[in-house]
Amino acid sequence: MSNPNRKGQAGNPVSIGMQSATYTPFVNTHFNLPFGLYLRQTILAGTTSVTIPDGINFVFAIAVGGGGGAGNGSASGAGGIAWGWTVATSSCVVGTGGAVNAAGNYTRYGNVIAGGGGQANNAPFLGGAGGGGATASNNGSTNYYGIPGGAFGATKGNSGSGAGGGSSTATAGVTAGAGGDGISGGGGGAHTSATLPAVAGAGGNGLAGGGGGCARQVVNGLGGNGGNGINILTGAITTGGTGSTAGPGSGGGGGGVAGNGQNPSGGTGGTGGLGGGGAGSGANGGVGGNGILYLFY
Repeated sequence: MSNPNRKGQAGNPVSIGMQSATYTPFVNTHFNLPFGLYLRQTILAGTTSVTIPDGINFVFAIAVGGGGGAGNGSASGAGGIAWGWTVATSSCVVGTGGAVNAAGNYTRYGNVIAGGGGQANNAPFLGGAGGGGATASNNGSTNYYGIPGGAFGATKGNSGSGAGGGSSTATAGVTAGAGGDGISGGGGGAHTSATLPAVAGAGGNGLAGGGGGCARQVVNGLGGNGGNGINILTGAITTGGTGSTAGPGSGGGGGGVAGNGQNPSGGTGGTGGLGGGGAGSGANGGVGGNGILYLFY
């Protein structure tokens, strides 16, 4: 009989299969299951307590912070993502997505912590960084493992653990900068021209995608598409929302690790997908996707 407390090497990958409330694993043919681990619990925002069966001393956790919230202009970055072994505990924090003009909230289980997505910078309308933490940021933060974040880019945010935000532009006919690609995608920049054509920047792609920017100054300007994410349970792409000309040009929400980003609605940017998707921007701002926590043992 295998040891239920067996702990693998910290750097080894963990693949995952779904399970029922009675901890019976669902056989997922797309993944190997090293160390005898199975996905036992999926924990959503608002939950603060966890019940771990007796005899389980170590848990492998994947934590995803809430996506950043957007304002009237630039979009926000995706939530941070962290994973690793930790001592089993009965408490947790699962971050909510950022409200309008607010960063996403962190997710924590034991010593595994994932920061929230960076909020949009509404002057000068640069895209928020992925995994950027508690303040407006265009440069992504170094992640849990010391992987550096990406810097703001003049045409496209740079890649990194948390990708950099995209640039804004006031020049008609020039598309605003896209968010960078990374583990957590950066938000797209705003287009601030009062003359068409005006196209805002798209969100960056990653395990969770950044939100699309807003073309905020002109009717029929086009908001940016949200960046794509990846469903970490299946490997399927989670799509970002599609930018629109409404409000005047609102961006789509970024795809999260567990759900698609939403399309904008009127002057409100698309909500980020479940699992850290960054908010799309609109005249009324936008809300980031909630974080999520996966526990394996």
